[in-house]
Amino acid sequence: MFAVGVGVACPALASAQFKDAAGAVFVMNNDASENEVIAFARNANGTLGESVSYDTHGRGSGGITDPLESQGSLTLSRDHSLLFAVNAGSGDVTVFNVHKSGALNFLSNTPSGGAQPSAIAEFNGLVYVLNSGGAGSLVGFNLGNGSQLRQIKNSTAFLTGTTTGGASLAFSPDGQFLVVTERVANNIDVFHVQPDGTLSPIVVNPNPAPGTFSVAFAPNGAAIVSETGPAGATNGSAISSYKVNSNGTVTAITHSLATFAAGNCWDAITPDGRWVYVSNSGSDNVSGFNIGKDGSLTPIAGTILGNNPAGSHNVDIAVSADGRFVYTINSQSGNIGVFAINQNDGTLTSLGQAGDLPKSVGFNGIAAL
Repeated sequence: MFAVGVGVACPALASAQFKDAAGAVFVMNNDASENEVIAFARNANGTLGESVSYDTHGRGSGGITDPLESQGSLTLSRDHSLLFAVNAGSGDVTVFNVHKSGALNFLSNTPSGGAQPSAIAEFNGLVYVLNSGGAGSLVGFNLGNGSQLRQIKNSTAFLTGTTTGGASLAFSPDGQFLVVTERVANNIDVFHVQPDGTLSPIVVNPNPAPGTFSVAFAPNGAAIVSETGPAGATNGSAISSYKVNSNGTVTAITHSLATFAAGNCWDAITPDGRWVYVSNSGSDNVSGFNIGKDGSLTPIAGTILGNNPAGSHNVDIAVSADGRFVYTINSQSGNIGVFAINQNDGTLTSLGQAGDLPKSVGFNGIAAL
């Protein structure tokens, strides 16, 4: 069931919806007139219940399917106490307080410092926003009192050029590096994080594998990159893992391991770092991989572990905070794909689809508790 119009003005109703929830799944509608975060109560068995919509007090970009072309447009803080949402249309960032039940309260809305914010990363109160419009920039913020974002002086850093397609960003587990992917330029950019929160000069690493899209860090420090693959290739998507060296260069650990599917742009790593799952939007399915202690990747079972109905066009993907479930935004069918993770071997069991959302209207971003 899709409930609308609930936000900070109606906290009692929102709390009631999530009173007995084991967690929550959040998606963003990216609406050009009124951007909203839609929160689904998560049951202990992974299925999703009632939903509540929260106004970001900003505007999205609109569009049809994956208009932001990014991962991280909706991001939980590392301690899961805050939820960050980009408003690409109005050029600002919203911060929500996250209750243990999964209900949200609006806290603040702050200009992103650039054009078309598309992704956010947070590390111990340091927040960086990726602005994919204009010159393409990164802007740093500190979380102040009341979780207000305060822009850090001289924190703006630029990508390698205009229209390079900034697609994602991630802090290393120790907070020493910020890594950014450039989708169009096919680069993996590395910045040292300085003690004052600013960034060192960019270190550009051209990715030899085509189709660089998203980056995420495993707890062991391996940077895992989703790759859509060569243009026009049939089921040519892949996934790679990299070591980030002290000088900002990257060294491949596993290079372009096939997902045996098309359109892999997003990945989600389990909290314990054992497995990574990727969303193959062109094939309506999910592939999975083991993460070795050295950051190497190997396929789980037959690689493709879960299927959404044909035509779902699953885009972004998230793993629940307890590491037991995988969720995908099914953009063209207007729902969320739900999968249980077998804790013995990482294989997936489909639990069906949840939600009754508008179809093909530009939903972007997913996060899960």
